[in-house]
Amino acid sequence: MTDTRKQLEHLSEIRTLMERSARFLSLSGLSGVWAGACALIGVTLVYSYLEMSPFDAAGRFYSGKFFYYDRALSANKWGMNYEYAFILIAAGVFVAALAGGWFFTARKARKRGERIWDATSRRLLVALMIPLLTGGLLCLALLYRGYISLLAPCTLIFYGLALVNGGKFTLRDVEHLGRFEIALGLLGVYFPGYGLELWTLGFGFLHIVYGLWMYWKYDRKQ
Repeated sequence: MTDTRKQLEHLSEIRTLMERSARFLSLSGLSGVWAGACALIGVTLVYSYLEMSPFDAAGRFYSGKFFYYDRALSANKWGMNYEYAFILIAAGVFVAALAGGWFFTARKARKRGERIWDATSRRLLVALMIPLLTGGLLCLALLYRGYISLLAPCTLIFYGLALVNGGKFTLRDVEHLGRFEIALGLLGVYFPGYGLELWTLGFGFLHIVYGLWMYWKYDRKQ
């Protein structure tokens, strides 16, 4: 029995080493919570800029209220038009989310005695950045052409694709989150008047829920 137990322990250790060499396992659930909080702050700024409230879309088709992208065309607040406002807010959210994600993930990596920057994390970064850069350039083109109604759905779709692609090199839960983001983005394409609300749900609340789940599942015992 003792020999069998030792063999099983050795196999478990070998499996762990193989996973660490193939996957970046130091991704922190708190990174998702932080990203969701940043997204909620960003969307609050968008609503403030447009002088609208969340879920102001209720009854919009029949009441004659403006869609958020209709309001954007005539908005000129804080001394800037909607293009500059949207780009500035999006850039701020991205930088803040990235900085917080790096902090929490680096802290988890130190606890695990692992390096945050190695061949596995580089593969993860490449897998994430290809869809993200493609989607970012497409969204800039849509913004330039005035297709504002497609901005929120497209960011969700390409972000989801990035998570599904990057999930091959990190925790599998990331892939599941990506599928939800894609589904919300596609829903926003068919119902563009609710794109901003779906964006809030996908980047904000869904991030927080998944981040807490991942923290409870992977981080709390470490």
